[in-house]
Amino acid sequence: MLAAQAGLPVEVLPVFNIVLVWNRGVSFGMFGATGPLVLAAIGAAVAAVLVVWMLRSPRRFEALALGAVAGGAAGNILDRLTRGAVVDFLDFHIAGWHWYAFNLADSAITVGVAMLLFDAVFLRGRRTGETGGGKERTR
Repeated sequence: MLAAQAGLPVEVLPVFNIVLVWNRGVSFGMFGATGPLVLAAIGAAVAAVLVVWMLRSPRRFEALALGAVAGGAAGNILDRLTRGAVVDFLDFHIAGWHWYAFNLADSAITVGVAMLLFDAVFLRGRRTGETGGGKERTR
């Protein structure tokens, strides 16, 4: 039996371990008492909306960001449906302080959301002459 399978951390780097954590909730374990099928259904509905938005987006950067979020959601949904919980295994730490364990799907969601925020703040309106709100400014 591997150490991670026994619930023991496997040190990869002085600041990074592989662990085995069963996350039965959503972010940081919230709503853990809710059943996996309910959480999977909610996740599937959100992912479907994101995919529709992605397919309708004329901008590649936005579509890529939405694809990352939807793909990460799909990965977590697959875990919930096949294992009853999301498997989190990446454990970063420093000076005895550990961040919450997470997985690659969580990383895709986080990167996708960061891209959407970057797009909204710095890119939207600069490439196509948009001014926001769908109205042109007049002086």
